[in-house]
Amino acid sequence: MAGIKKHHKKRNAVHGVLKREVFMKNTFFKIWIHIVWSTKDREPLLINRIRKNVFFHIKEIASEKDYHLDMINGTNNHLHCLLSLDPKYAVSKVVNDLKGESSHWINSQNLLKAKFAWQRGFGAFSVSESNVKKVRKYILNQEKHHKMTSFKDEWELLLKKHGVVYETA
Repeated sequence: MAGIKKHHKKRNAVHGVLKREVFMKNTFFKIWIHIVWSTKDREPLLINRIRKNVFFHIKEIASEKDYHLDMINGTNNHLHCLLSLDPKYAVSKVVNDLKGESSHWINSQNLLKAKFAWQRGFGAFSVSESNVKKVRKYILNQEKHHKMTSFKDEWELLLKKHGVVYETA
């Protein structure tokens, strides 16, 4: 292919020497995603006695599938995850894997008397590197946060903050 070169020679103006540079030889990425989903109909099914086990199991699923789940926490009716996502994975596939396998596990372990299910949808929001610590803290403090704010209010605020257009029911 004429005109396409693998390497680009560039004259270093300061030192006047030729320097060989390689551009974009590898794939570099840093994709932080804050994901939120709820129990079906936002029922308070993630009771204290099972919640930490469910979160631990979701971390195990993520690890087995090579998803980097940095943080997980939530309340009795929803959860938040912070993932550093490899670009080879679609967000919807990751969420469906985590939700599907965890709900199957909750039911197979008979952790609840009733059948457990997650709500169909989810929210996924990009997080800049400069905000990762802030989002971690936010996720860590979910129980404290929800003593003052309902999940519905939190959800609407997240959508508004991230510029997501939605209809209220």
